[in-house]
Amino acid sequence: MKSEPEFTLGIEEEYFLVDRATRDVVTDPPDAMLAEYETLLGAQVSREFLRSQIEVGTRVCTSIAEARADLRRLRGTIASVAGRYGMAPVAVATHPFARWDAQRTTERGRYRSLESDLQGVGRRLVICGLHVHIGIPDDELRIDLLNQASYFLPHLLALSTSSPFWQGENTGLKSYRLAVFDEMPRTGTPERFASWGEYRRHVAILVGAGLIEDATKLWWDLRPSERFPTLEMRITDCCTTIEDTLSIAALFRCLLRMLWRLKRENQRWRLYSRMLIDENRWRAQRYGFDQGLVDFGKGEIVPYAELLDEILALIDQDARHFGCLEEVGHTREILARGTSAHRQLAMFDRALAEGASRQDALAAVVDWLIGETARRL
Repeated sequence: MKSEPEFTLGIEEEYFLVDRATRDVVTDPPDAMLAEYETLLGAQVSREFLRSQIEVGTRVCTSIAEARADLRRLRGTIASVAGRYGMAPVAVATHPFARWDAQRTTERGRYRSLESDLQGVGRRLVICGLHVHIGIPDDELRIDLLNQASYFLPHLLALSTSSPFWQGENTGLKSYRLAVFDEMPRTGTPERFASWGEYRRHVAILVGAGLIEDATKLWWDLRPSERFPTLEMRITDCCTTIEDTLSIAALFRCLLRMLWRLKRENQRWRLYSRMLIDENRWRAQRYGFDQGLVDFGKGEIVPYAELLDEILALIDQDARHFGCLEEVGHTREILARGTSAHRQLAMFDRALAEGASRQDALAAVVDWLIGETARRL
């Protein structure tokens, strides 16, 4: 078997830009501010489909400590510059009360094409995600791990949820972002492929028919990146705290190495149908980790805490290898105190109980998000 991949790490986060006075998203931020971001951060910052959003991406990192330092710098720069314009970034998958029909799209060729293609579905994309790239240069290994790692996507989503609100309403879902994103084509749990060649042949059919320009238009929860030799995990909501982001990124990295180790020992994770994985995906989307997920080997719903203990035992060797025991162990803290979605809902309910109006309670949630996004920078 070929030598071990480096499993390099890259993290992309999307943020909303909010007005500190109104707490609403800024639908048309000044070009001077966006230009300042690009001067300070270069290719590590990009304007998103909607003008109310901004995206950052770390450099290619070899350790979680390196990723932490880079992400802190990126978040800190976005917050510092925004502050001079009376704004702040919030790392959250849906804004508590922003209206999708009030948003403006970024005037760039690719985004104009997207808007034309997606129409109303595209205009509703007032959502922010967390994407984690893990470097796996070998094409065949990348496809093999794509097939196996899909099983764990709902488990990762459950730790990240941050989108319980949509346009001022409690949706009852911990990750409403997925409901919005799933309106688009070519989303959801990835297909399974027998080889890299089979994957490329499928892409070629779509490209040849003029349906897509390239594989960047495959918006699956996990995909081989078209731009880099990586597997890109995309199912997760944007995490409000930086430590939650790093914990999930470290966990995903360790899971891929664990699956690689199995392959090295002529073993593999059992492959389950997309139908079954999608049941867990829905449970994570609806309940987060509150109601457990299905263990398909046992054929029953198991409390998430038990599943997490099993996962942490499976990847212990890998966490030691990467020096990220503390970061993957942080998943237990997420479980104990709740994800951003749990904490937003608690903040909202507390404000209502103390006599706040519904709008003031939503504003209190935004204030909490502003503080948590900038914490520990």
